[in-house]
Amino acid sequence: MKKIIFLFASFGLISCFQQERNCADFKTGKFQFEQEIEGKKEISIFERTDSIQIETFRGKTDTSAVRWINDCEFVLNKLHPKGMSDKKTIHMKFLTTTPDSYTFEYSYVGESNKMKGTVKKIN
Repeated sequence: MKKIIFLFASFGLISCFQQERNCADFKTGKFQFEQEIEGKKEISIFERTDSIQIETFRGKTDTSAVRWINDCEFVLNKLHPKGMSDKKTIHMKFLTTTPDSYTFEYSYVGESNKMKGTVKKIN
């Protein structure tokens, strides 16, 4: 019986743990995001200020407007969309942070399919 009470108490303490997020450290700066697309490692480099994000991916540069919801969430809108998919607003949310990186999830606004990734701060 004591073991069962200890087990439930342990689960209670663990479920209350919330990892600290220092999102403000990543609102601005230069970042690198690596992902695998069709079996090939792709790297995106982007620089973010309080109001814009300039990203270079596969040799092409795009600029997006950044609107902060709070320190850990923002939305992106491309300033010069080239097609219908570029016109969609992207919602970004920082899930966890370390001193030099953050894990995030993102989705198009209004869609439930969320994707995750990790970004390293390089400047």
